[in-house]
Amino acid sequence: MTTTTHLRALQALELALRRGSLKLAAAELAITPAAVGQRIKSLEDYLGFDLLVRGRSGIRSAPELQRATGHLHAAFRELDTVCRLLDFQRLNEIHITADSDWASLWLEPRLDAFRALSPNTQFCVNGIGDVPARLGDADCEVVLANAASPDMGNALFTDYLVPVVSPVNRQRIADLPSATRLDGFPLLHLDSYTIESGDVGWSEWIAKFGHRKEPPAHGIRYKRITHALEAVCADSGFIICGLGLVQQQLDSGELTLPFPLAEGIWSRNTYRAQFTERALARGPVRKFRDWLLTESQLIDSEIAERVAMSQRSDKRPARGN
Repeated sequence: MTTTTHLRALQALELALRRGSLKLAAAELAITPAAVGQRIKSLEDYLGFDLLVRGRSGIRSAPELQRATGHLHAAFRELDTVCRLLDFQRLNEIHITADSDWASLWLEPRLDAFRALSPNTQFCVNGIGDVPARLGDADCEVVLANAASPDMGNALFTDYLVPVVSPVNRQRIADLPSATRLDGFPLLHLDSYTIESGDVGWSEWIAKFGHRKEPPAHGIRYKRITHALEAVCADSGFIICGLGLVQQQLDSGELTLPFPLAEGIWSRNTYRAQFTERALARGPVRKFRDWLLTESQLIDSEIAERVAMSQRSDKRPARGN
């Protein structure tokens, strides 16, 4: 069997012939035209004759190369086919479609931690990121699904819904009577919880924990949690939000809890991740899946432990009761 040598030089030669110039070949290879010329010159020196001649329409095959030109182009077309079938270009790319709030508040702040473990991995999340989006070709999909639907991919975590507020507004209500502490303060509403997923809203929370004479009849509504949190941070109101999504803002002091942690309700929905079989054939995707599950389960356990401790101290019913 004959061993193919000078593969990089042959690649430069084929591209130069196909594109008609060293400059265009260099652009495709991401090297300089001089580097393309050097690769071809090394091959000419090895063979002992010229491979290219220049004409008015650009470069073309020298007489000694003409018999092999068709085979040269065919060989690199076949190599391109092999790379496409084996997903060489996507080997380290991970394309994710996800619940936009989960992606912004939970995933993106943690991606640097994964990149430290796998520095060559590139991401595209909801069409934005290191690499261009591939329409209808996601490797992973993360959705907020009913907790009673365990057949939808891998469970990540179930969030715990609590009121969150800015430190300024927390101070404003600190000395008010508990029974009417929220009276007169704007309560913001999340459609992604109350309308789209049938989850906990202010009416249900106030009916259980009080702090207001009557449930709010109206209020500003938001489709995205991230947009609502911008208003909360600007001291514009209170919001009920998942603890797992805002833990970093709570840790930094940007947001705070106006009531004990025990005064929360477990979500009726669970974040779940689904990976395609084709994607899981690639090592980087499997590594990301394992990291995602481990990180999510760690967060899930931490939230459950904190809530259980708060409920024990407050003597409220534990999770699931």
